Amino acid sequence: MTDLFAGLPVADLARAASWYEALLGGPPAFYPNDVEAVFEVVEHGYLYVEVKPGHAGRGFLTLFVEDLDARLAAIADRGLRPESQETYGNGVRKTIFRDPDGNEIGLGGGSA
Repeated sequence: MTDLFAGLPVADLARAASWYEALLGGPPAFYPNDVEAVFEVVEHGYLYVEVKPGHAGRGFLTLFVEDLDARLAAIADRGLRPESQETYGNGVRKTIFRDPDGNEIGLGGGSA
């Protein structure tokens, strides 16, 4: 079995954990220490935020989801709005969010 951990640098752990909870729809799965919060986004796949002020805002990642429209509606209900949206020639859509530090989180999915 393999687990994937993808990390993003942030300046403030409490602020980041709250924002990612709104984006991902739930609290961190665990806090391994005083400077990290870990969210399980898929089975054996984790996104963690780590306090690294000198690097905060320079990260980026994209998560593909099954029902992009439903996911975006749920995120909007939790108060977050995307920065931008685009549709590629093959019908794949990508919506960009930026966390409080400026890290880019894309949510992608198939055509509507």
